[in-house]
Amino acid sequence: MEEKFMKEALKEAEKAYKQEEVPVGAIIVKDGQIISRAHNLREKKQKATAHAEILAIDKASKKLNSWRLIDCDMYVTLEPCTMCMGAIISSRIKNLYIGTLDPKTGACGSFIDLSKLKYNHTVNIYKGILQNECEYIIKDFFKNLRRNK
Repeated sequence: MEEKFMKEALKEAEKAYKQEEVPVGAIIVKDGQIISRAHNLREKKQKATAHAEILAIDKASKKLNSWRLIDCDMYVTLEPCTMCMGAIISSRIKNLYIGTLDPKTGACGSFIDLSKLKYNHTVNIYKGILQNECEYIIKDFFKNLRRNK
């Protein structure tokens, strides 16, 4: 099941890649159904907060008519940054499934670990879901970006 949903997040990352956005995709699942999907749109929207995770949370909140995403799971291809991890915690996401880690800005243990702080909500974190595929799309994107400069 985890791989099935991470493949859907990877489809979102591929959409970002085609739009020359950093290829990160996120989906939110409730009761075994995808209720939102998103990919990075920072360049297109010229908005610092247009990360895949934030956009997916916004869509899920709208669909459920609640900012509390209780009993929802998020699948994201790249370890969330501090902004996104804060939003994940604040929205009460139950489980977070991460494809690959981000040693430069990851906020789930790679760079900093916001999950270890004592908040009013704890997110269960699972890492390394389809790690090779999630890592490849990021590395390929930046390799091509450097090549085309």
